[in-house]
Amino acid sequence: MVPDLAPTVIPATIWQLRTRTLALSGRPLLMGIINVTPDSFSDGGRFLEPKAAIAQAQKLAAEGADLLDIGGESTRPGAQGVSHQQELERILPVVEGVCQRVHIPLSIDTSKAEVARAAIDAGAEIINDVSALRADPQMLPLALQTGAAICAMHMQGTPQTMQDNPHYENVTDDVLGFLRQTRDFLTAAGVPQARICLDPGIGFGKTPQHNLTLLSNCWRLHELGCPVLIGHSRKSFLGHLLHDPFAYRLPATIGIACALAAQGVQILRVHEVAPIRQALQLFQAAGSLRLRSESSD
Repeated sequence: MVPDLAPTVIPATIWQLRTRTLALSGRPLLMGIINVTPDSFSDGGRFLEPKAAIAQAQKLAAEGADLLDIGGESTRPGAQGVSHQQELERILPVVEGVCQRVHIPLSIDTSKAEVARAAIDAGAEIINDVSALRADPQMLPLALQTGAAICAMHMQGTPQTMQDNPHYENVTDDVLGFLRQTRDFLTAAGVPQARICLDPGIGFGKTPQHNLTLLSNCWRLHELGCPVLIGHSRKSFLGHLLHDPFAYRLPATIGIACALAAQGVQILRVHEVAPIRQALQLFQAAGSLRLRSESSD
């Protein structure tokens, strides 16, 4: 159950997308990851070809993914950026192919407005921007014009610099403050709060201990009144916390997924869908999500 969650703090129950609304109740929704890149930290190169990426999207959807997230530029620590043209060439055939074959909502993982616009024109519903719409001044106008949902993430620094020496006075308070400012900036610009999802950016400018502290305190993000998305899947800090950098990270990913479900986190961004969905279904069946719900009544 959610620790010390005030009775008046109730997790957001909907996320308004561009053309539909997601209900957020029970187990967390699963956002399947499709990296159309040669250098992503976990599966770089596996889905660079459109045919392979589209097949992976169909597989994840068949396994029970609730959303899919397609990205054409790696944001792993130290990753070098790519041009908007290269990113477009990678993602556009995949977005078009997936939208023709799969009928769950599609998110485009990009910080470039031109890439986001092409993906939305092809059918994407969500802009998932690790820069919280700050990298490209045209991203916010695009979101307002198209009505796309937004996932805004916290990151200290850039992918090139974020792991140099992450430092916070209090990581939970600092990230919470940034996300509150981001929410307020977006709503003041005209984005309905129901369209905004917030991501504390696990692994983006954080030490392993920062990540663990944030994961233990994700329940506090419900104060902001927006859906919470967490992307912890397969990340290197899991191996660090297990004292084994070569550990098979799926069990660790599942363990944290259950802890996040108990805190009311609404969306988990994951590489593997079937095993995590099964674990969450049994976690719910055993009563843990019911107890969480009762604790916030």
